[in-house]
Amino acid sequence: MELVALLSTGKGTWGQVSGLMQKGEWEKIIVVGPPFAKDFTVQGTPFDFIEFDQDKSLIQLKKELAKKLEGKFNGLEVALSIASGNGKEHMALQSALLSLPVGIRFAALTKDGVVML
Repeated sequence: MELVALLSTGKGTWGQVSGLMQKGEWEKIIVVGPPFAKDFTVQGTPFDFIEFDQDKSLIQLKKELAKKLEGKFNGLEVALSIASGNGKEHMALQSALLSLPVGIRFAALTKDGVVML
């Protein structure tokens, strides 16, 4: 399964995303974030980074993400991490993925490992 991880604001959320990337068995990882997140790295874990403009309105952001994510997935559903970011970014990313269309399974890193919700 492919992982899409939102990487934005929120104390400690980058560690959650990093751990999820390292502990899961992913066919492909796409990290989505604003310009300040493009310096994010996880040693030994390759991923694609898709930058978005966090100052856009919800509708504009959804359209931007849908356009940039189009054609990126092989399967019919993706694992999605929205531990990082805010409500507008969460809504825009979920809406963009569903409009592609691709199904969503939420992914989280817990003390027991990667959990699919």
